[in-house]
Amino acid sequence: MVNYQENLKHLSPVWTHLTDIVVDHAEGCYLYATDGRKMLDFTCGIGVTNTGHCHPKVVEAIRQQAGLLIHGQVNLVVHKPLLELVDELRTVLPSTLDGFFFSNSGAEAVEGALKLARHATGRPNVIVVQGSFHGRTNATMAMTTSKNSYKIGYQPLMPGVYVTPFPYALRYGWDEEKASQWCLDELELLLMTQLAPQETAAIFIEPIIGEGGYLVPPKTFMKGLRELTQKHGILLVADEVQSGFGRTGKWFGYQHFEIEPDIMTVAKGIASGMPISGVISRLELMSKWIPGSHGGTYGGNAVAAAAAVATIRTIKEEKIIENVVTRGAQLKAGLAHLQEKYPQIADVRGLGLMVGTEFRDAHGKPDKKTTKAVQAECLSRQMMLLTAGPWDNTIRWIPPLVVTESQMNEALNIFESALAAVI
Repeated sequence: MVNYQENLKHLSPVWTHLTDIVVDHAEGCYLYATDGRKMLDFTCGIGVTNTGHCHPKVVEAIRQQAGLLIHGQVNLVVHKPLLELVDELRTVLPSTLDGFFFSNSGAEAVEGALKLARHATGRPNVIVVQGSFHGRTNATMAMTTSKNSYKIGYQPLMPGVYVTPFPYALRYGWDEEKASQWCLDELELLLMTQLAPQETAAIFIEPIIGEGGYLVPPKTFMKGLRELTQKHGILLVADEVQSGFGRTGKWFGYQHFEIEPDIMTVAKGIASGMPISGVISRLELMSKWIPGSHGGTYGGNAVAAAAAVATIRTIKEEKIIENVVTRGAQLKAGLAHLQEKYPQIADVRGLGLMVGTEFRDAHGKPDKKTTKAVQAECLSRQMMLLTAGPWDNTIRWIPPLVVTESQMNEALNIFESALAAVI
């Protein structure tokens, strides 16, 4: 018999572990451990299992495709699931985003978007916003600014990356519009002092900042960003790895801001847990990508593509995005009620089911200690939550998008009891 706990010791310690749970199986919003525990999973594999764990339609698509073709390398053959995935994506995207490249992970997609932007513009430099997370490859580490732990010990990293402020209004102590205008002014200054617009290929931004604290930018900031990039011929890249596929109450986060990016990256929720990611842009931009200069053995894997097709169809058929809007409103209302009782919750923010609760102390400083204590109390009550932000003082709510009203009430009740135990 396998000794799971013994073998756990042989996994590389570079992986951090929220729990010591060994999962036997999962369904919907719950994980079932080998020791009998039933956990309400509001981590969702870090925003991956949007249709819930082991959705029957996705499972069946995987089973069927595994019996037909597991791997067909796209440089050699093109398989049906890949073309069906393109077809499904085109139904939820604007007609202008009509070029597709597929990889395995979010970081690969972001690095692909970077390479595409450089080829399409002939320019070397990129700009990212403070608080962003774009991955852990060499290039994407250089672009990640949410925590220093992601790049510590790996310097020097790829040059040509510049950082502009994000309108984090709570941190600055301003209203959103003042923060928005100041950040746009600082971006203009950056382009006057540190890099030239004509040498800037792209600005990368998560429409909702993820690892950096679940921060929603003001619409004026996103519109201003779009206007500035168009003025200078800079490409706007929306990193939708965490905010895509219904997570925010729309198919993609950028749709909340009445803008359209030049390039978009997707992963996580696209295939309900199977490893696949994508770079999506205008085909006209893709045509400037030098053939053979980018690729990958497993990109667009047949089984993963079939899972992605089933995921998109399931989101449509079961009206999951409508559920996100309803359950997101329920979650934010419940958290706002708790905020009235517990002023240590300094902010409740987010879109759809991508919601953050930020904790600050009596002096207005980030309160990691309370945040982690509340997270631990929730875990002891069989609910898994993650934290985010540079100070780890924000609890992020990312349940499966199929969460029900009763499950959301269960989660809010657990959270309230955890707050009462800590504060």
